[in-house]
Amino acid sequence: MAPQSRTLAFINLAHLLDHLLMLVFPTAVLGMGPTFGLDFAELLPLATGGFIAFGAGSLPAGWLADRWNRRDMLAVFFLGSGLAAILTGLVQSPWQLAGALTLLGLFAAIYHPVGTALLVDTAPRLGRAIGLNGVWGNVGVAGAALLTGTMVELAGWRAAFILPGLAAIAAGLAFLLLVPRQPAAGRPVLGPTAAAAAAPSRAAVKRAFAILALTTLAGGVAFSATTVSMPKLFQERLSDLVASPATLGLIVAAVFLFGAVSQLIVGRWIDRLSLRAVFLPLALVQAPCLLAVAFAQGWLLLLPAAGLMFGLFGQVTVNDALVARYASAGWRGRIYALRYLLSFTASASALPLVAWLHGGAGGFAATFQVLALFGLAVLAAALFLPGGGRAAAPQPAV
Repeated sequence: MAPQSRTLAFINLAHLLDHLLMLVFPTAVLGMGPTFGLDFAELLPLATGGFIAFGAGSLPAGWLADRWNRRDMLAVFFLGSGLAAILTGLVQSPWQLAGALTLLGLFAAIYHPVGTALLVDTAPRLGRAIGLNGVWGNVGVAGAALLTGTMVELAGWRAAFILPGLAAIAAGLAFLLLVPRQPAAGRPVLGPTAAAAAAPSRAAVKRAFAILALTTLAGGVAFSATTVSMPKLFQERLSDLVASPATLGLIVAAVFLFGAVSQLIVGRWIDRLSLRAVFLPLALVQAPCLLAVAFAQGWLLLLPAAGLMFGLFGQVTVNDALVARYASAGWRGRIYALRYLLSFTASASALPLVAWLHGGAGGFAATFQVLALFGLAVLAAALFLPGGGRAAAPQPAV
């Protein structure tokens, strides 16, 4: 395997592990009650610190990657998140659980600003590479539900953290052996459309980043609230059809994997169309699907849930492409860090929001009606996105 392909393979594997490790808890929590003597609404907020660290940690990670080395920072991600996951599987009290999840979030924060910037530096075709990388992340999201449900049923919730942690450490050691160090600063984004695409003006850059901030905040709440709610939502709404945690995990995994289809399609669109033309249809489906999920029951729930995943995961791909399009190479890690800081800070706020709405303000019907408002905010922002330019274009200074 060529060095470039090997690097991309490890970047994609890191994306899978990042989402898998961060989403073990929403499924494992369904089996933690007897251990800690707490119910779902009491246990879920314990992950808030982890999601805050997942966002806040992206800023120092992006800064270090731009100033030090992106390859070495990615190695720290593999090894540190693996150790933190193992520690989470060994905790004995709710406060220890909260602390371990926070540490896991801190190490997991490294991936997005560092791995995405390294991907943009390495990939010969940006849209396709971002789309494929998104699929790997989606597999991690889906695998978290499937593998965690299976491990909780067969070996308990502790194994659901420890075994993926060991896999992350093994991947990190292989990464250090097989991937050479890279220069500290990345090259400009290049691709088959680069010669035809005009560099954006500073006014377009400012407008795009303002819209990116809004869609990142609103989309982050909707994305996180949906992914952490899905296992419990399906347990409640498909109670007559779901016989075990493993079956539940399989159904959730299938819905999440449907989102992977959107990222493959969106990645190809990004190489051919303007980002506005790609973003608008993805934004259009979110609010209607969120409202449908609020009220659907039984197998009918799966249709709007799959449509919602298509829109939410496709939007993530567009947001990454926006940074690649409008940020200069030397600043890309820090811009990605800021984007993920906004995204995961919004995600952290989604956890107590879901716990409050589900626990005492109307269950998941109220939860998803509120989330539909965030979907409308994403649509409003998408309408004002600059219309010209593909992602693979010469980069302005920022």
